[in-house]
Amino acid sequence: MALGKAHGMPFFLVASFPKADKPEFLANLISCNWPASLRDIYHSTDAFGFSKLVGRLRQGVRPFFTRECLFSTALNSESDADQKLLFESQGLVSSIAFSLHDAHLNHYIFVFSGTRDALPQEDVAKLYFGALELLDLDLTRSPQDGPREKLSARELECLRWSAAGKSSEEIAVILNISGHTVISYLKSAMRKLDSVNRMQAVARACRFRLL
Repeated sequence: MALGKAHGMPFFLVASFPKADKPEFLANLISCNWPASLRDIYHSTDAFGFSKLVGRLRQGVRPFFTRECLFSTALNSESDADQKLLFESQGLVSSIAFSLHDAHLNHYIFVFSGTRDALPQEDVAKLYFGALELLDLDLTRSPQDGPREKLSARELECLRWSAAGKSSEEIAVILNISGHTVISYLKSAMRKLDSVNRMQAVARACRFRLL
């Protein structure tokens, strides 16, 4: 916050660079000082993983400044126009954005927003290197990517059999428990892995080397 305010950009966003199986805003959010209502509304749009912000950062590594709404999609739809008005009404009119890797090769997005015009190159460099210093101070995440909450042995067993193509009823027979209990374990695993279905939960568990 202090870094952004020092350059006339009072709003900040720090997020993990979204992966194909994890595009949701809150699943990647590390820290931001947006108004709570704006944050919640934006998460409900499912736009983050497909936003102009992510698209621009996939194309280059240099910091860039813009007065367009980076957080909407590139579809130029009516909902995108509404999002632009929403962000501008909250004071996020212009933004400077860039992505960085830390020493463990974790990929992050930094965005500083406000109402000012384009920043001088010297200020852009200070923001960029200031963000690098924050990563060196390890103020974001632990080096090991993984679920925020530890999965139980039973939850992992159910996921493992689900990955093998077994239905809830088949898993219940294998583990000698009820089908209702299997569903309960799988739902709990999905919640801990920030997943919307079993397939996504299995994919994330594999990526975290839990299976």
